[in-house]
Amino acid sequence: MTDIYTGAIPASSSGLLPDRHPTADFFVCDVFDAAPKDDLGSMEHPIFSLSTRPDRRILSYAHNGTTIEVVPSVKGRATIHDKDILIFCISQLMAAVNAGRAISRKLTLKAHDLLVATNRDTSGDAYTRLKDAFERLAGTRITTNMATGGIETTQGFGLIDSWEIKRHTRGGRMISVSVTLSEWLFRAVQTKSVLTLNRDYFRLRKPLERRIYELVRKHCGRQREWRVSVTTLHKKSGSSAPVRVFRAALRKMIIAAHLPDYEMVEASGDLMVFSRRAVVLEPGLAPLLSAKALEEARALIPGTDVYALEADWRSYWDRNGQEVLRNADQAFLGWVRKRASQTE
Repeated sequence: MTDIYTGAIPASSSGLLPDRHPTADFFVCDVFDAAPKDDLGSMEHPIFSLSTRPDRRILSYAHNGTTIEVVPSVKGRATIHDKDILIFCISQLMAAVNAGRAISRKLTLKAHDLLVATNRDTSGDAYTRLKDAFERLAGTRITTNMATGGIETTQGFGLIDSWEIKRHTRGGRMISVSVTLSEWLFRAVQTKSVLTLNRDYFRLRKPLERRIYELVRKHCGRQREWRVSVTTLHKKSGSSAPVRVFRAALRKMIIAAHLPDYEMVEASGDLMVFSRRAVVLEPGLAPLLSAKALEEARALIPGTDVYALEADWRSYWDRNGQEVLRNADQAFLGWVRKRASQTE
C-alpha cells in the first residue's frame, strides 16, 4: 500500500526507501547539475507538518526571539515531503547563482525531473500527488519575524506564491509546471542562506527522520558533534507527539541508523549526541584529496560547493567498488571535468 502523501512503497528490510533512480548524475535537470540545497530558516525552525494525514492544526512556535505561526488551508499544512519541491527549486536556483546566471522567483520545471530528483516514483498517481503538494504549499500561510539574509521583518506569506500546470499529454499527465517562490525563500537563495543535503535525504521514509536530519545538518554541520536535550529537540522538530513517545521514536532511530552522514547516540542527562559518521574503508584505500585539487575543482566549476562535490565523488568511487587509485587528485579532477562538460 502506498502512502497518499509521499507515494512511498512499503519499506525494504533495511527500513529505507529504495534508490529508485541510481545514477551519478542524479540532479542533472536540463541545464543545471544541482546538489540538493535547503534553506537555513526552515531547517532551524518547524514549519512543515510531520503527519501523514491532513494536518489542519495551527502551529504556534517561539524560540530565542523567533516567533512563527503556521496556518494550514482546508487541505492541511504543507508536509515535510511537500518540502521536496522547495528543495528542488532552491537547488536549481543555487546552481544558476553559482554559474553566474540570472535568476527569478518564477521557475518552470519538468514534473518528471522533479519526481526523479526527489526519488519519487513516476507513475500517473505520482503526478496527482504532486498537484496536491503544490496546493498545500500554496495554501499554507506563515507569519514570522524569522530573518533571511540578515533581514528580520515580521511578515505573512505562503511558501509559494503561485503554481500552474503548463501542459498535459493526451492522457492528462502534467509535463511541466511553473512555480513562483515567496520573497522570503527567494531571499534565502540570493543571500546563499542554504546548506547542501546528502542525496540520501530523499530515501528517508519517516517524516521525523527527515526533520531530525535537517536539524543535525544545520547544527552539527562539519563540527565534531552536537549535543541537545530531548526536550529542546522535541520543540525544534515540531513533533506533536508527547515527549515520551518522541523519545522512544529517537531510540528507534538510533537502532535503525539511517541518518545520512551522522551517528546518533543517547547520553546521560536526557541528551542526544550527533556526530559526523566516519567512513570505514580498508587501510590504504581511502582517497585523500589535496587542497590544490579542491581549488582546481572550484576553478573547473566556478561557484560550486567543492566539499559537496568531493562527497559526491567519494560516493561515486564507493559505488564503483573502491578501486585502488594511484593518484586520487587526478581521478577526482577527471571526474569533475566530465561533470563540468555535461553542464555546458
